[in-house]
Amino acid sequence: MSYRITTDSTCDLPRQFCIERDIKIIGLSFLIDGQEYKEGSDSAISTEEFYNQLRAGKTSTTMQVNTYEFTEFAEPFLAAGEDVLHISFSSGLSGTYESCKRGAEELLEKYPDRKLIIIDSLSASMGEGLLVWYADENRKNGMSIEENAAWIEDNKLYLCHWFTVNDLMHLHRGGRVSKASAIMGSILGIKPILHVDNEGHLILKAKARGRGAAIDALVNKLKETAKDDIAEQMVFISHGDCLEDAEMLADKLRKTVGIKQIIISNVGAVIGSHSGPGTLAIFFIGKHR
Repeated sequence: MSYRITTDSTCDLPRQFCIERDIKIIGLSFLIDGQEYKEGSDSAISTEEFYNQLRAGKTSTTMQVNTYEFTEFAEPFLAAGEDVLHISFSSGLSGTYESCKRGAEELLEKYPDRKLIIIDSLSASMGEGLLVWYADENRKNGMSIEENAAWIEDNKLYLCHWFTVNDLMHLHRGGRVSKASAIMGSILGIKPILHVDNEGHLILKAKARGRGAAIDALVNKLKETAKDDIAEQMVFISHGDCLEDAEMLADKLRKTVGIKQIIISNVGAVIGSHSGPGTLAIFFIGKHR
């Protein structure tokens, strides 16, 4: 029997990609300049406008999906006789997964003949998105919903997230670095190199002096941790309104590593609220995180 794959807006997948593959997304909300928006909705501000507001000094706060929102999102699929595999934002960064899990328990009491599986991706941005991509490929190749869920659980801790940011103050507001470190790092042009650990938390791993060195560091992290088949893998790159840098990173990966499949997308407003303009990230399957 066929089943549906769903996820949330923090996957940062391109809208057209989700339309073509019929992947439905529940939006998280963000609040900027006193106005609340649901990410991915037609009424939300554009990514470009969002980052321009951050550059102008505005701050953005985010809200997790609650249980009611998830049940409203998922119930129509179950009522239509569809089973659902839902891949959620990392529990290490948000309470969204727990809300979805509670919502699923409520819905399965109402629809006992249906299947609704909630996966904690332990991932963010296009790392979560890459898991969705693999799940969709698995479904196309005939995996049942149970087999697909088991595959994701077995492989999600091999999904590598490496990223850098331009402005350390956004990380300071999120509690990732001290204010003194953020100010000194900004003065010295220090660009942190971070990843997502096995618990789904953001971890500072290295520092680079300048943007060019940070981009080279991302390439090197891929070379150090990727599996031997990396040239044949799908690789995702996300960026916080810095497409030129993302394309530079992709070009370096094609030339130095031989990677053939790359998808580039924006870091959306919810993730971007915490990472800021100039975020640049790369996602792939590695030997370990």
